[in-house]
Amino acid sequence: MALEIGSLAPDFELPNQFGEHVRLSDHRGHRPVALVFFPLAFSSTCTDELCTLQDNIAMFQDQRIELIGISVDSKATLRSFAQVNGYDFELLADFWPHGAVSKEYGVFLEKKGFATRATFVIDVDGRIKASIITEPGVARDVTEYRAALDRLAACAAPVPVG
Repeated sequence: MALEIGSLAPDFELPNQFGEHVRLSDHRGHRPVALVFFPLAFSSTCTDELCTLQDNIAMFQDQRIELIGISVDSKATLRSFAQVNGYDFELLADFWPHGAVSKEYGVFLEKKGFATRATFVIDVDGRIKASIITEPGVARDVTEYRAALDRLAACAAPVPVG
């Protein structure tokens, strides 16, 4: 079962496509994060989906949201995947222990050996403010991302004094 909105996002440390270790908690207090779990690098739906995110990266950058992809692929595979497709965001390898972070977020598909398509938008306090979850083979729509980012912005907006 996927984590619910309002939950504290589990901290983790994973290598990115360059072998550098990335810790979710390093973003707390600084920047919101959009964690994009995807099944496998180089599969057609994953490639299309992440290319769409790259094409729309400004919607994340404009709100200072760190976009991070996560799959069970190795860092070498993710490095090649990012390079071939020109991704300007980090890809993290949930390779070993196999799918451990995907399991913590409740999106690992045991019978398939990879994560389903799940996105968690996390605020600067580490709380999940929005999620988008689809089945393997069903791409997330960019309009769903816009709506999720709008929900995050609405939560962060100052309350008018009246």
